[in-house]
Amino acid sequence: METLNRTEAVTLTGLHKTFTTSRTKVEAVRGVELGIETGQIVALLGPNGAGKTTTVDMILGLSQPTSGKVEVLGLDPRKAVSSGRVSAVMQTGGLLRDMTVLETVRVIAAMHQRPERVEAVMERTGLSGIAKRRVGKCSGGEQQRIKFALALLPDPDVLILDEPTAGMDVMARREFWATMHEEATGGRTIIFATHYLEEAQNFAERTVLMSGGRVVADGATEELRKLISGRTISATLPNEQAVVQAQRFDPSISIAERNGQRIWFKCADSDAFARALLSDYGAWDLEISAPSLEDAFIQLTKDAS
Repeated sequence: METLNRTEAVTLTGLHKTFTTSRTKVEAVRGVELGIETGQIVALLGPNGAGKTTTVDMILGLSQPTSGKVEVLGLDPRKAVSSGRVSAVMQTGGLLRDMTVLETVRVIAAMHQRPERVEAVMERTGLSGIAKRRVGKCSGGEQQRIKFALALLPDPDVLILDEPTAGMDVMARREFWATMHEEATGGRTIIFATHYLEEAQNFAERTVLMSGGRVVADGATEELRKLISGRTISATLPNEQAVVQAQRFDPSISIAERNGQRIWFKCADSDAFARALLSDYGAWDLEISAPSLEDAFIQLTKDAS
């Protein structure tokens, strides 16, 4: 893989995509501005209809923007893909079921004129042990790994993944993402769309959240959790008077949930409130939890809509 001098692998400028039929006009993407740096692992998240798949299609040159511009490695997307510098692992798309795993990889390697990469790619994607197995006999997770191997054959600078771990068990998922981190460390840029929020939280250094065709949040994955203010403190209080007094501690405090004397409070200054609960109001069994990426996802998409 080439060492890139550009700081951005993917640049989207004023990106719009409108689908028009005889009866309707749908704005799938509305003015997306996005720059993805070389070597980043970026998660693209969004509810159905958010515009993320349409955006991915335009990055791959499968669809042309209505207006705006897409650059991949400084090139038109189709040129970047045809030169082998961009590869994709899509959730859909068939493999030839009667061929073995090794035969499949060898055929695609020959098409890219990279037969020397077959052995290394098979090893890297964990396919060597099932090289002689027919593709039709492979599990869904194994078939995803085959697609991943095929995407690595041209030694691309940018990898785009659509639900890459669909069908994989937990261990296979961990192994897959360990490989992805190695790929990114070597300078490869990885963009993946996933509906596994935990996957984005655990493996993406940056998350781009889309809703209604727009980017509604973009930043370090950990930072997105902080975009929704406050933490949740759960505690058991001795009596109703303590509950009432605790609520008066700070105007930002509210009760999110209650089960008898077990109370879940929402608050801005969790440290100060936790100390007061323990020292002043006789609380016990106290827990503090920060917003999860799922909480941020739900709140931010709701705000956007």
